[in-house]
Amino acid sequence: NLFGNFIQSIPDNQLVRQKLNCMTKIVESDLFKQPECRDALLPLLIDQLSGQLDDNSNKPDHEASSQLLSSILEVLDRKDVGIFVACMTAILRQMNDYHYNHYISTFKTRQDIIDFLMETFIMFKDLIGKNVYASDWMVMNMMQSRVFLRAVNQFTSVLNRCFLDQASFELQLWNNYFHLAVAFLTHESLQLETFSQAKRSKIIKKYGDMRKEIGFKIRDMWYNLGPHKIKFIPAMVGPILEVTLVPEPELRKATIPIFFDMMQCEYNFSGNRNFQMFENELIARLDQEVEGGRGDEQYKILLEKLLLEHCRKHKYLSASGEKFAWLVSSLLENLLDYRTIMHDESKENRMSCTVNVLNFYKEKKREDIYIRYLYKLRDLHTDCENFTEAAYTLLLHAELLQWSEKPCVPHLLQRDSYYVYSQQELKEKLYQEIISFFDRGKKKRATFYENIMKAMRPQPEYFAVGYYGQGFPSFLRNKIFIYRGKEYERREDFNLKLLTQFPSAEKMTSTAPPGDEIKSSPKQYVQCFIVKPVMNLPPNYKDKPVPEQILNYYRANEVQQFTHSRPFRKGEKDPENEFATMWIERTTYTTAYSFPGILKWFEVRQISTEEISPLENAIETMELTNEKISNIVQQHVWDRSLPVHPLSMLLNGIVDPAVMGGYTNYEKAFFTEKYLQEHPEDQDKIELLKQLIALQMPLLAEGIRIHGEKLTEQLKPLHDRLTACFKELKKKVEKQYGVITLPPSLTERKPSRSGSVVLPYIMSSTLRRLSVTSVASSVVSTSSTSSDSTSSRPGSDGSILEPLLERRISTASRAEELPVKEDGDNRICKLKRKEWSISKSQVIVEKEPEMELTSKMSDGLPAASLQSTPPPPPPKSKPYENSNPRNSAEVAPPLPSRRESKPPPPPPKTRKSSVLSSEQGLQ
Repeated sequence: NLFGNFIQSIPDNQLVRQKLNCMTKIVESDLFKQPECRDALLPLLIDQLSGQLDDNSNKPDHEASSQLLSSILEVLDRKDVGIFVACMTAILRQMNDYHYNHYISTFKTRQDIIDFLMETFIMFKDLIGKNVYASDWMVMNMMQSRVFLRAVNQFTSVLNRCFLDQASFELQLWNNYFHLAVAFLTHESLQLETFSQAKRSKIIKKYGDMRKEIGFKIRDMWYNLGPHKIKFIPAMVGPILEVTLVPEPELRKATIPIFFDMMQCEYNFSGNRNFQMFENELIARLDQEVEGGRGDEQYKILLEKLLLEHCRKHKYLSASGEKFAWLVSSLLENLLDYRTIMHDESKENRMSCTVNVLNFYKEKKREDIYIRYLYKLRDLHTDCENFTEAAYTLLLHAELLQWSEKPCVPHLLQRDSYYVYSQQELKEKLYQEIISFFDRGKKKRATFYENIMKAMRPQPEYFAVGYYGQGFPSFLRNKIFIYRGKEYERREDFNLKLLTQFPSAEKMTSTAPPGDEIKSSPKQYVQCFIVKPVMNLPPNYKDKPVPEQILNYYRANEVQQFTHSRPFRKGEKDPENEFATMWIERTTYTTAYSFPGILKWFEVRQISTEEISPLENAIETMELTNEKISNIVQQHVWDRSLPVHPLSMLLNGIVDPAVMGGYTNYEKAFFTEKYLQEHPEDQDKIELLKQLIALQMPLLAEGIRIHGEKLTEQLKPLHDRLTACFKELKKKVEKQYGVITLPPSLTERKPSRSGSVVLPYIMSSTLRRLSVTSVASSVVSTSSTSSDSTSSRPGSDGSILEPLLERRISTASRAEELPVKEDGDNRICKLKRKEWSISKSQVIVEKEPEMELTSKMSDGLPAASLQSTPPPPPPKSKPYENSNPRNSAEVAPPLPSRRESKPPPPPPKTRKSSVLSSEQGLQ
């Protein structure tokens, strides 16, 4: 302590030699050999020596300093790395330009110089990476960095002078220099933004920002390489990226243009006239660096700006370079969103960002990074118990593999638990895990056929959610998503969960699209409403009696379109019949990906709106009501244990005029001479509606008969009223619209192969096609427009005025129908028909084709779930993408047919009608 006080009391500019000699004697004494004394005195000695050498007012005493350093080195153990570094730092600080040049000139051969520089670069990089001194010892860390930087700058002149021309170029030596320079620039002790303002100002005042100095030197050394640059691509892409990510604006502006120079260099010298190596490496390294915490929004903006400026000036890179600039900007946006949201408590938001990133890598065919994000998404799903979505996520990995003995490359494995050799082995293990997830997600359709037909599978609700306002993150801002609700999840519960996730958001009460004022607001607005899925039935089920259980699956699964209907009034209100002016505005939302999939929500990619006239709405309502009556009747015929209450409610809502008003509303609105004169183009639609009304009579009759068989004392008054009302209704309808008789085959019990009952769902078009029709002479035509089997068939509450989903025209017309005429103004196309005259007793009959329903059971659900997995949604649209709109519509894969050992049934025979038509084509 006394020695320390004595040394510190001597002014730095006095007794320089005496001070150094005194310190040397202390070091050479036995006292200094004791570890405790040595550890206490060494920092003091080094600080004093450094301070003396820092003093520019006095010429350093090299002889005394060297004697002191030599004495210190003699007593040190090799484990004392910090002391050796301190000694080397002190020696290097005393060297000026002359000393460096003289020392290099002492090497006798060129190889000696190479060896010296190589060892020096490696040693400096190793010392920088080891953090020799504690991070809070600022003076020593800054002193070491300052001395190392001066030494490195001295050695760069040797590189430029001796190892740059074509004959003497040393690739490894230059490579070591660049890696040393990058390690120096990115060292934690130089990242000034991590220090307090006072400490930062002190460092800059005394040492300057050494990052900029070495960064500018890296830039200059790169441009000095000339034609040798191609040798450093793509190896130097990552190190240069690290430099540009340092949050220093001037440094970024100076080094980002190196990226364009690399693009230009590869384009000119690779022979492929592209910069694919550079692009692939930059994408891979960006992912690593941003996930590691580097990069920010300002970097994204500057990188995009500088790349676009340079590329647009280039003769050959203007197009491809600009596309690449937008691509990198899009990737950075996704990666920054992903990094930010990883700290969010909302796993749903984390899933969305993960999907955006993995979609980008799938599009760029970067399987290694793509698979890594697939498993991140899988883990998020399992944490939330979204087992079905987890299964679909693993299916995307399985699709990358082949059923072959081809060895697995390392990036295909990704999981330590899979010790496999071939792709087939890995694919089998993945499918085992997928099946397990489907089982836990209540969608294990691959094995248990009986569960498909008997187990109750509740249909989930679908919700449209719009996130409006600048307060939302970019991946949600001013976008609409369709959400698949969980089992039995009500709208109120879903809204509560949504607002809990965004507590500062304001709930919108209107379902209309918001204006620009809300979209540009700094606040958060959430819009949520229920949408109905549009069923997309596979083609091989078209115009066939499909089991209700399988149809129920397609009502809520393999769906990509959803509709929302809003009634509005057009024209003046009719006090006697409001229905005549009540229109439906139907909005159809198309998602980028069909449900279910790798997420429980997907962004809406396309929105279309159409207006449904009151007449068209009436036709839709009648068709769907007829379907509902037909199928509830069949259910009761085949299962006598079903409760009668739903049937009672349905029948009462239709036949009792006091409840729904009967068909009077239709007659007042459409079946008048005035309407026909004002709307002559609706003649075919009116006749179709009349036929649907007539078709409802035999269906109601069968329903009332079954209701009577299940009659109880409590229901007897209701049944009597239903019978009386139906008698009057039937009499009126048959008189005005004709008589239709249903074939017995529609209500026959049909056993499946396993002995269980298969219940077919009969479409309205099928009901009309299979019916025996006796029409009054007032009916002009019995041909009808078929409903497309791909239309959505949601449940109806029996309401005649209920807004229902869109009914489209079937492309499978009957033989007498000509091709459909295009008419953009009408939803229901007009079919050209041959003219014929029909007598009152004329009958048109078609026999139902003979088929076995159970073969359809084995057709589809198991294989469809495993063999056909839709691709992930496309990444967020960016300017770098092609201008042509991407076809996002996905057609549900046809369910595979099951081959039977017996020959197919003979074609159906056509029964002749009891009264021959004047046109043979009608039979």
